[in-house]
Amino acid sequence: MIGLPDLPFSDPVRLNQIPGGVTRTLEPDAAARGRIAKALDLASLDAFVADMNLKPAAEGWRLSGRVKASAVQTCGLTLEPLPVEIDSAFSITLSEAVEPETDEIVITVEDDSPDLIEDGRIDLGQYAVEQLALCLDPFPRKPGAEFVQPEEPAEVSPFAVLKGLHSKTPPEQG
Repeated sequence: MIGLPDLPFSDPVRLNQIPGGVTRTLEPDAAARGRIAKALDLASLDAFVADMNLKPAAEGWRLSGRVKASAVQTCGLTLEPLPVEIDSAFSITLSEAVEPETDEIVITVEDDSPDLIEDGRIDLGQYAVEQLALCLDPFPRKPGAEFVQPEEPAEVSPFAVLKGLHSKTPPEQG
C-alpha cells in the first residue's frame, strides 16, 4: 500500500467484526475531498465515490470494487487546469501478517504478492485513495501541449568577451 502522510481519508474495518465480509460505498465529504486533493497534488476533487467489497478468500481476503472521481489536475507544461474523469475497477489480495520465527528478514520483489494486513484491520478509505492515485496520470498534459526545447545559446569565445570589453573603454586622451 502506498504510504501517505497523515491519511487524508480513513475508514478502518476490524476483520474479527466482519467474518463474512462487508460491502460499503465510501463518499468522502468536501473537507475529506480537499485533504485527498492536497495529498495527491490535485487542483480539485469535485466528486469521489468508492464501492468496496471485502470478503474472505482462500489466500486471506479479497478487496475489490470500483473508484469513480471527477478531478482537476494541472497540466505539467501549460499549468492550465486539466479535468479528469476516473471510473476504474480494482481487485487486491490481502493476507494477515505472520510473525517471523527467526530474526532473519527475507525480502522478495514480486508484483503479485498480497498486501499485508497488520493489527487485524483494513483501512478501506486508504485503499480507496490509493486506487484513485493509481488512476491519475503522473505527468498530466493537456491535449496538443508540446514541450519545445529552447535554443541553446551559442558558445561565446573568451577572446570575443575580451574584445567586447576593450571596445567599451573610453579612448585615451593625449
